[in-house]
Amino acid sequence: MNQEQLNERVAKARQKDHLIDLIGIGKEYDGVKVLKDIDLYIRKKEFVTLLGPSGCGKTTTLRIIGGFETPSEGALLFEGQEISDLPPYKRRVNTVFQKYALFPHLNVYDNIAFGLKLKKMPKRMIDEKVEQMLELVNLKGYGKRHVEALSGGQQQRVAIARSLVNEPEVLLLDEPLGALDLKLRKDMQLELKSMQQRLGITFIYVTHDQEEALTMSDTIVVMKDGAIQQIGDPKTIYDEPANAFVADFIGESNILRGTMVKDELVSFAGETFPCVDSGFGENAPVDVVLRPEDIMLVGEDVGQLVGTVKSVLFKGVHYEMMIDTGEYTFKVHSTTMQPQGSRVGVNIVPFNIHIMKPMQEEN
Repeated sequence: MNQEQLNERVAKARQKDHLIDLIGIGKEYDGVKVLKDIDLYIRKKEFVTLLGPSGCGKTTTLRIIGGFETPSEGALLFEGQEISDLPPYKRRVNTVFQKYALFPHLNVYDNIAFGLKLKKMPKRMIDEKVEQMLELVNLKGYGKRHVEALSGGQQQRVAIARSLVNEPEVLLLDEPLGALDLKLRKDMQLELKSMQQRLGITFIYVTHDQEEALTMSDTIVVMKDGAIQQIGDPKTIYDEPANAFVADFIGESNILRGTMVKDELVSFAGETFPCVDSGFGENAPVDVVLRPEDIMLVGEDVGQLVGTVKSVLFKGVHYEMMIDTGEYTFKVHSTTMQPQGSRVGVNIVPFNIHIMKPMQEEN
């Protein structure tokens, strides 16, 4: 992309009511491209999650927004103003890191008040703001405690309070729940979402945890190898994955090779099924995505396919069964258990069959 094309795209972005625009953002380290032509806009009061495996570029993208990295190419706009060269302390954003980065020699109050003291705010105002933050993060009465005496979840709340007390327009969170145990992590997911809604500020959240993304986000940005694979709300990302990578990364999926016989008719696993997709041509190779919970087990006399239950695992809210039909072994989630070794029918309704171009044909 040349400078003229970039200027055109920047001019178009400035006409939109976006808080942040990333336009053609690229980043290189020692000649290796770690971000490739990232195009993304973020609205006010939105909870956006950058989701992907390790090394996909999500943290680098966050660091560019925060000012800790400078893009090698492209433009970064904040309310229409180019801020690529603006240092972090001049941006209306604050960051919460995975390791919290609290000051161990300071108590909770002084950790939260640190930024306000640098601004030389009056003590009374600092006291009021710190107390408000302690109440917001459910740590009222903890001001005099040393941070090293707190649990991981409490330390994380202090880090969030320290960032929020400066009233940023955007809060950046880099895998902040990664060090917490499973139950606490789930509790904090709900707390963070509730906090974001109460405050009405923009959260940009980085994680490799699909459940976190689906639970908290207004918008999910799925990334792989430095490029965006799909942007959408959680339901769209889960129900309508753009490609096999997204389907496999977000939740669990059966991904089969199939043939699109014609519009709304697809063949896979040795049988032909009605579906709702069209526009793939006739007798065209496709990938077929079936979510485990969307496959129904019925009597073998009424099944579209018939198979044998090869294994059964109890997963708490459902049973996970592997059903071997001969052509393919399906992963099925059901609240009703079928005994290992039994013969069952498999039915799939048209709406639950998702068709995509084969993986090797994706750009």
